[in-house]
Amino acid sequence: MIVLVTGAAGFIGSHLVEAYLERGAHVIGVDNLLTGSEANLDAVGASERFAFIRADVVEEWPIVDRFVRDLGVQPDRVLHLASPASPEDYAKLPLETLAVNSRGTDAALGAAQRWRARFLFASTSETYGDPLEHPQTEKYWGNVNPIGPRSCYDESKRFGEALVSANIRVNNADARIIRIFNTYGPRMRRNDGRVVANLVSQALAGEPLTVYGRGVQTRSFCYVSDLVRGIIACTEADVARGEVINLGNPDEYSIREFAEIVARLVGVELQIDERPMPEDDPARRRPDITKAHRLLGWRPVVPLQEGLLRTIDAFRKSAETVRGA
Repeated sequence: MIVLVTGAAGFIGSHLVEAYLERGAHVIGVDNLLTGSEANLDAVGASERFAFIRADVVEEWPIVDRFVRDLGVQPDRVLHLASPASPEDYAKLPLETLAVNSRGTDAALGAAQRWRARFLFASTSETYGDPLEHPQTEKYWGNVNPIGPRSCYDESKRFGEALVSANIRVNNADARIIRIFNTYGPRMRRNDGRVVANLVSQALAGEPLTVYGRGVQTRSFCYVSDLVRGIIACTEADVARGEVINLGNPDEYSIREFAEIVARLVGVELQIDERPMPEDDPARRRPDITKAHRLLGWRPVVPLQEGLLRTIDAFRKSAETVRGA
């Protein structure tokens, strides 16, 4: 099997590349390194079954096409994960975010259809916006501000879903959509602006932990190996064709409660730095994963404490590497 992964050098993408290689697949990774890092692929770079293409899937898809033609064998799977994914990133790169989830999705999906490959679009729980339904099921249409500061991400992912869905209906595309909820683990960028990376980095540095508002807003945290298992299960399951499926951990924590857990696991006294709530920040976020369990037999298995300890250890090692450089 040949699997092409866009966004391969990102946090989730790199773990997905590794998992497919462990399954014996040949993997082509594509990334423009706008928010990803080739260092994330160090563990697989020497594999004879892995090839990396540095290319922008919006403007430079012909580079990917040329590589595939030269390879002489077309991919069987196309998994489209390329996109800035943290609020800090898409606040800095709104136009790039809009482009990769619209024109980039169109290019990747078009290639998959030419190659007769199965296609997976990585969407997000942000399509639910600040939800009025809790927990969120795949049938919920969401509550999104279409012109707010987060709209470049929320609405471009919603457009990507619409584009994939139209191709399923009109062209009978073998495609499926996943909505990814908060995910954490090794290889998160320390400065990416997401809650786990922020709080772990601050705790390790002995700094106060940043909590927005009073920290009563909730999130659900899924360890990256669980998510990757779900992505592969959704990609490989015939029954997932044409479906939209939530992937996340339904265990729900308030941000203040989560900060307390991080401080305890790092071994520091809890200090809180309260700041105003960002505009359009969701008040509650928890996936209903009934569909994932019914269709895929999938549910997360890594407990929060275990996953956080692995993440903290990875952050510590990363900091030691930087200091030793």
